[in-house]
Amino acid sequence: GEEKNDLELARKWASLADIHVNDAFGTAHRAHSSNVGIAQFIPSVAGFLMEKEIKFLSKATLNPDKPYVVVLGGAKVSDKIGVITNLLNKADRIIIGGAMMFTFWRALGKQTGNSLVEEDKIELAKQLLEQAKEKGVELVIPTDAVCAQKMEAGVEKKVFTCEEGIPEGWAGYDIGPASIELIKSKLADAKTVVWNGPLGVFEIEDFAAGTKAVAEFIASLTEKGVTTVVGGGDSAAAVAQFGLEKKFSHVSTGGGASLEFLEGKELPGIVSIANKKK
Repeated sequence: GEEKNDLELARKWASLADIHVNDAFGTAHRAHSSNVGIAQFIPSVAGFLMEKEIKFLSKATLNPDKPYVVVLGGAKVSDKIGVITNLLNKADRIIIGGAMMFTFWRALGKQTGNSLVEEDKIELAKQLLEQAKEKGVELVIPTDAVCAQKMEAGVEKKVFTCEEGIPEGWAGYDIGPASIELIKSKLADAKTVVWNGPLGVFEIEDFAAGTKAVAEFIASLTEKGVTTVVGGGDSAAAVAQFGLEKKFSHVSTGGGASLEFLEGKELPGIVSIANKKK
């Protein structure tokens, strides 16, 4: 009953308490009995963590200091379509990383070898590049990639540029050195940075350099008074792996929830606090 937001279950829980403190941002994008249903029966208030999440993510998404730069990584364009579309109306720059960069390379007519590409999203990537141009938003695509013939540690690695393309048998697993410098230069003047999704296969040290360099650079901006927010999930895991968790304004605890926040969606678990039984 919990995941179906069963009101009987919610009522039972509500009868055990006078007040409900919702501190579960990680599930805020899900309507469950324990976060949404219960708020119909007793007052629901945000816990300290939830408050911090809402504060930083709202500030970053609704009223960011400009330039507002968003770094989006991860494997699939399809996971980030909503975010990119929404951010084209808000961000000054969107930096693409992770394997989804190869779908954009293909949209630019380049060869990607055996890299992960969503064939059915190449056309969409072209449209996003066009829309960005029309709206005057800079969509930054990495210019080179660290490639290997197998995704494992200790194998031979080569850097191929977007221009020359990646040959058959090789696949990209991280952004290359030129891309790291390009991305730093596009972040340097930012006043607000939101980062969601790793830039390469950071779990394998051979392909972690891109994610690490960008994470460290964003962390260095925090010291200069820039608001830096890391979306949950893999990015939070990467930040923890590099020992940088304390170096950002905020590291979100919710992967899916922070993504939906960036898409401009209302999260049921947060709306239930706002509309709580008075």
